[in-house]
Amino acid sequence: MAYNPTELMACAASRVLEDGKSVFVGTGLPIIASMLAQRTHAPNLLVVFEAGGIGPKIPAIPISVGDSRTFYKAVMAASMDYVMSCAQLGHIDYGFLGAAQIDQFGNLNTTCIGQHDQPKTRLPGSGGANDLGSLCWRTIVLMRQDTRKFVERLDYLTTPGYLSGPGAREKAGLPRNTGPYRVITQLGVMGFDTESKRMNLVSTHPGVSVKDIVDNTGFKLIIPEDVPTTEMPSSEELRLLREELDPNKIVIG
Repeated sequence: MAYNPTELMACAASRVLEDGKSVFVGTGLPIIASMLAQRTHAPNLLVVFEAGGIGPKIPAIPISVGDSRTFYKAVMAASMDYVMSCAQLGHIDYGFLGAAQIDQFGNLNTTCIGQHDQPKTRLPGSGGANDLGSLCWRTIVLMRQDTRKFVERLDYLTTPGYLSGPGAREKAGLPRNTGPYRVITQLGVMGFDTESKRMNLVSTHPGVSVKDIVDNTGFKLIIPEDVPTTEMPSSEELRLLREELDPNKIVIG
């Protein structure tokens, strides 16, 4: 079946999530990916919303993290302070993030483009992103890929990845063994080298070459000798996305 890049990103993101784990989600694609994971391979995935909904049985896609549907049949209707505390206590396995810019160590900018005091563009800021990037065990970044977004140097560091490289997170006082895990774009899936903490290529999406990835990355990406192709969405995944999870195409459209 034909699919669009957003549907492929949703499927790729859902496959990262494991059954029995917890995930902190935000509005849009993260919700779709988490709902898809619950309906396929991870029925016991615990979804946590920034506004305080913990473990809801989401009947339909919420329009925001504060939508009443994020509390539907939830294990707990808590608060933003409570769920952030859960992350601080080490209870959140995965956290979804987005960004305007990312560098080779997975550091993120969602604050401004250009100089902070005189920006070309003022962005929304951190919200809960810094908390999630600092405290979740693994973060998954969903964003478009081009040389304006995948940059050698951020205009502003909003959310820490591996900062300047090995040992930098720990030196800054962040929990050990936490940090960026996957970056999923319309072109492929990236991860991070365990030794250097630099971004590496995990897979290219169908029809995308390694050269396409390199040409749309503004820093030197680690390229393995053999690069697999991302698994295409299955007919069942597409059916769930289109008929049950997002029939009005709020996200996948």
